[in-house]
Amino acid sequence: MKKKKENSNVSGLKIIPLGGLEQIGMNITAFQYEDSIIVVDCGLSFPADDMLGIDLVIPDVTYLKDNIDKVKGFVITHGHEDHIGALPYVLRDINVPIYATRLTMGIIENKLTEHNLMKKTKRKVVKFGQSINLGDFRVEFIKTNHSIVDAAALAIYSPAGIVVHTGDFKVDYTPVYGDAIDLQRFAEIGKKGVLALMCDSTNAERPGFTPSEKTVGKTFDTLFEEHKNTRIFVATFASNVDRVQQIINTAYKFGRKVAVEGRSMVNILDTAIKLECINIPENTLVDLDQMKNYPDEQQVIITTGSQGESMAALSRMANNMHRKITIGAGDTVIFSSNPIPGNEKSVTKIINELLRKGADVIFQDAHVSGHACQEEIKLIYTLIHPKYAVPVHGEYKHLKAQAKIAESLGISKDNIFILSSGDVLEVSEEQAKVNGRVPVGAILVDGLGVGDVGNVVLRDRQHLAEDGIMIVVMSLDKASGELVAGPDIVSRGFVYVKESDELIEEARRTVDDALQACLDKGITDWGKLKTTTKDVLSDYVWKKTKRRPMILPIIMEV
Repeated sequence: MKKKKENSNVSGLKIIPLGGLEQIGMNITAFQYEDSIIVVDCGLSFPADDMLGIDLVIPDVTYLKDNIDKVKGFVITHGHEDHIGALPYVLRDINVPIYATRLTMGIIENKLTEHNLMKKTKRKVVKFGQSINLGDFRVEFIKTNHSIVDAAALAIYSPAGIVVHTGDFKVDYTPVYGDAIDLQRFAEIGKKGVLALMCDSTNAERPGFTPSEKTVGKTFDTLFEEHKNTRIFVATFASNVDRVQQIINTAYKFGRKVAVEGRSMVNILDTAIKLECINIPENTLVDLDQMKNYPDEQQVIITTGSQGESMAALSRMANNMHRKITIGAGDTVIFSSNPIPGNEKSVTKIINELLRKGADVIFQDAHVSGHACQEEIKLIYTLIHPKYAVPVHGEYKHLKAQAKIAESLGISKDNIFILSSGDVLEVSEEQAKVNGRVPVGAILVDGLGVGDVGNVVLRDRQHLAEDGIMIVVMSLDKASGELVAGPDIVSRGFVYVKESDELIEEARRTVDDALQACLDKGITDWGKLKTTTKDVLSDYVWKKTKRRPMILPIIMEV
């Protein structure tokens, strides 16, 4: 009887988000049925302000490592960093095949080449409408629209039923490249009976429809007409290939040459050209070095840095740090993106810098979102008719907004699940419930170090940033245990030493007295001496300055 009960625990389908909930970014979800696990997406997120010195944040995949023999592959919806960025790090421990559409795979292969993983990683390019079999699962790729070409939704067939995962999507009837979203296929799958829908929640708070990407093309036409006699810079996301296509189309109409600047932008554009995902008229694209051969009114420069990133091309141009281009009076800069939440300050700083230089800056109406608003979300729900709704991709407020939409469409409150990363949702035709948790979290990447910076190190960095450090150096005689030199105090980021001689000298005397008292009592244990130094100096500095710098005693033996 007991054995039967154990089996019944895994007879349903398990949906396990390992990241991507309660935040924008780091999307990764595991689907498990008995001995088969497939993983949808494997993204990163960018560090928060308090993660000092951290470059990237990737998901903790301990659960996948612990079940490595069950993991059949990564199935990727599209080529944005928050869906593919963690792959090169995660593949080192979980080397299973990757399945993705053409451009998505092209961008992934750039990353694998950079990390020397190409030879070790199996890859398969999947076409829309095609299915792949992975253990107990069959996964079908369905055409959707997003701000990058070749975005896919997934129909995941399991013995427990069908789950539809939309990926990031919008409904665009007039896309710049390729076909419109395959609503017919959504409807056909809906007729078969869908167990659960996992739908993009990013714009779930916004009423109405997301405008077509093509509307931005008209905006560019108007802006180029209004700024006929200036050099034009357009800042946008490197991966927004459709946007780049429209800028090139407008530039061609107005007889301008286009150069592309920013490493990520150049890499993605090269991949898109190779895979024929972008159509560039002859003699329109020129090298940045050749731009000087053309007058300003014939130049368009597409650049990265629309989010105010300090090392991106636009920031370097604005701060006179770029080797080839300086922006000044008579230039027009168009921001073709909205700031991601949290980046508003950086973007404003760049805009102010550009305005100071005399450039004309345009940051309204030159962008449309790549995510579905409320009416498009309703359309997908209506076509799919899911039994259970599992909102994904977004902060809690976004997930909650989608839950309300699902409820308004007649889905019972008990059948809507707002999950947290790490929750294990067991779903079957009879019932769905959250049954346990798996380990999840953020692994911090700093330079070449992956996961070697944890909470303790971050706390130390925070402490150093806020209060500075005082280093106390002293030398003890090996034989007698007497203090032969020091204590000397060096401080950084605490007070300006030249103006605080008295404070430092008095602190030194206070530590000296405390150490002598210890030595007079015959205490020569280094641990005890260091603790005494820390306690005495900390109390003294707090009384005098109401600050608590980090204190680092160093004892040398002579």
